Formats: sequence, structure tokens, C-alpha cells
Amino acid sequence: MESLLSCSAVWHYPQEEDYVGEIKGGLRPAMRLTVMGIVHKQPKSMVVSVICQSQNDTEGDVGLQVRISFSEKAVLRNARLAGQWGASERALSYFPFAAGEPFKMEIVCEHQQFRILVDGQPLCCFSHRITQLSSLNALRVVGDLHLTKVA
Repeated sequence: MESLLSCSAVWHYPQEEDYVGEIKGGLRPAMRLTVMGIVHKQPKSMVVSVICQSQNDTEGDVGLQVRISFSEKAVLRNARLAGQWGASERALSYFPFAAGEPFKMEIVCEHQQFRILVDGQPLCCFSHRITQLSSLNALRVVGDLHLTKVA
């Protein structure tokens, strides 16, 4: 698996993290995106998104948005195409995130779906809703966390 992410982080600690990194050449099957961090001590939410970012388009397509809600102990997955959000998916077998604890999230791009692992354990999958995977050219991370590595 390859990872081609260039890093340009803006650090706002201990407030919300806000990071956007370019996916060189766009996303394609067999790529693995890795986000490592430490959850804040009193977290509300974190959002990891694989997005189509262009210079003049603030509401671009989102191939995958993973929204972690600590109050609900939920991990919601969704996508936005042509400005419209689809139906959210939330089925989980466990909630892997804990306040004040480190985590490693991996998003593996496969031909038909994204596979999401946390700390090496499978968490969920999300079928591709965007057919042009290469248009997904950035990874965005925001929320109640301190990033330690993005690759």
C-alpha cells in the first residue's frame, strides 16, 4: 500500500485541530491514508474527510466523511456529490475512541469501497459513491484532537 500525502498543518492546540493535506495525483485503489492523534480530554467530535479540493470550490465533493461523535459513541459515514449529502451510515460493532487516548485511523481505498481500521482493527466499510476516485485530492481533519502524524 502506498501513501502519497503532503503535509501542511495549521496547529491550534488545545482548540480544534484543522488540517488539510494534498493527496498527490488524487486517490486510487491500494492507497492507504493514515491519521494518528490523541483525543482531547473532553472531546465532542472529530471529522476526517477525503475531499475534492479546488481553488474556487468551497463546497466540493466529499468521497468519504467520517464523523466521530463522542456523546453518541457513533461513527457516521457519508459522502457529498454535486452539493448533496447522501444517506448516513452508522452501523458499528464497537466504538474505538476514548478521551485522552491515542489512536491510529487507517482509510484503505479499495476498488469498490473504503475500509476503515482503528488501531489495526477493522471498524467499518463505506462503498464508493464517487466514481472518479482520482478527483479526491485532499484529506481534511478537524475536531477535538491533537494530530501526531498524517501519512
